[in-house]
Parts: sequence; structure tokens; C-alpha cells
Amino acid sequence: MSQAASDDMVISARDVTLTLGTSTAATPILNNIDLDIARGSSVALLGPSGSGKSSLMAVLSGLEQATSGHVRVAGLDFTALSEDDLARARRGRIGIVLQAFHLLPTMTALENVAVPMELAGIDDAFDRARAELEAVGLAHRLGHYPTQLSGGEQQRTAIARALGPRPDLVFADEPTGNLDAATGAAVMDLLFERRAATRATLVIITHDPVLAARCDRTVELGDGRIVGDHRA
Repeated sequence: MSQAASDDMVISARDVTLTLGTSTAATPILNNIDLDIARGSSVALLGPSGSGKSSLMAVLSGLEQATSGHVRVAGLDFTALSEDDLARARRGRIGIVLQAFHLLPTMTALENVAVPMELAGIDDAFDRARAELEAVGLAHRLGHYPTQLSGGEQQRTAIARALGPRPDLVFADEPTGNLDAATGAAVMDLLFERRAATRATLVIITHDPVLAARCDRTVELGDGRIVGDHRA
């Protein structure tokens, strides 16, 4: 791949494998994955439970290190980084929205959004956090704790937290899994809207083909391999 082509890709994965367990009881999770994702695009990783889509997200986001192969994300060679270096690399570059929200219960909505930005070295973290929460319709909930928020409000807070640092790349792993259908649809509308406003690349992990169809591209996984790749 040429340098110009490489610069257009926020993710470039080559021959990626992931094996868990010991050498005598090793379980292959990902097998020889090759994947490029263009900057500014929206991509769905689609597949049933156990297909490897969440494991692939973990490798591409630096939450898990590949057993072999090469992974380059947002200009960094993830395969050359230690676990601590990967954690530092994620700050400000990668936002993650998870099914279970993962808000800190002892922090308000404002603090949940602002503190990660402070850790990323952003000077106006609290001002930006207020603006992000206002953008997701939570200006009236800044001082509320997660237990005082509905599921939809918690996921909106998680979206604000993920997008606040203006990352190159946002991963959303089954982001509506803990929400009812109507709330889930509203949250997805918001996620796509905020992604467009910030021009981030969006990677959604889902088993829902209807949700996947909202993306520019759908990459299908089965048994730890890419089995389909379709563009809208």
C-alpha cells in the first residue's frame, strides 16, 4: 500500500490472529484478518454471538493485543506498543461506547465526560464536557449521578464522553443492547448525528442487520474470519 493510500486509512490490519488460552489449550478467536477502514467512514462489524466481532473491536481499539499480525490505528503501530502505551495511545484518539455504559457511579454526568478529557491533556475539559452534554440533550442533567439517569440518558452521557475529545475513531459495541427499541433508535440517531458533526470514523459492532445498513459499509464476520464485505 502506498503512503498516500495508507494516510487515508484510520485502521489498517494485516494477517491479524488472536488466540486465547495456553499453548496446550489454545482457542483461536480471530483468523488471518485483513481490514482497512477509511477515515471519516461508518462501518458495521456484523455477525452473530461468537463470530469474533467484539474481539476484533478489542484488537483494533487497543484493548487487546493481537497474537500475530500487524495493526496500525490512527497513525500508530499498535503491534509495537506495550499495554501501558496502548492505554496512552487511546486517549484523545479513540472513543468507545459500550452496551453497559460503564459510567463511574461516584461521578456526575459532567465529571464522567470531563475527567477523561482532563486525563487526555485537554485544558478546557469541563467547558467542552458541558457543550457535549448539551449537544446530546442533557444540559439539565449535568449534576446527576448515573443512578439518577435513565438507561437512555446514561448512553447519551457515554456518547458525549466518547466524542468529547474529538477522537479520530469511535467504536460502539452493541450500543443499544440494554435499551428498549424506541430509546435505542433515538440513541442511534444521536450517535450518527454527533459522529457527522465531529467527522469521526465510526465502527459499530452489532448483530442487527437493520442497524448495520445505516453504515457506509458492512463487514460480516463468522468463526473469527471476514466472510463478507458490502458497501452501501
